[in-house]
Amino acid sequence: MSETNRGKLGELTHNVLRIIAGLLFMQHGVQKLFGALGGNQVETLMSQPGLAGILEFGGGLLLAAGLFTRPVAFILAGEMAVAYFIAHLPQGFWPIMNRGELAMFYCFAWLFFFANGPGRYSLDAWRAGRAQSSEA
Repeated sequence: MSETNRGKLGELTHNVLRIIAGLLFMQHGVQKLFGALGGNQVETLMSQPGLAGILEFGGGLLLAAGLFTRPVAFILAGEMAVAYFIAHLPQGFWPIMNRGELAMFYCFAWLFFFANGPGRYSLDAWRAGRAQSSEA
């Protein structure tokens, strides 16, 4: 595979990962906020599950769109780290045994997007392109 093709494939998969992971994460918020998709609706939004639902639904939607990617990814990585330490780690050290592998995976996926940005096919990239063209 040529270096040019590898770069294009890397850019494409970077964006696909952001979109798919954001949409999958959003479904956790749908479960909490609306009780859909096999979930239980939270009693109040001003509870730990309610706030998690807001972050997961809204944050997943923003990440899928690639809007405010870096700050949203940073916040969501923190949410998943807190979820891991509160809900999973007390049940044992190994993530596969304490059922925390998904929280850990999302935490590191969001850290990846915090560090690397949203990619070319995102609203953030579109906004940056518009800002550059208006300055020229």
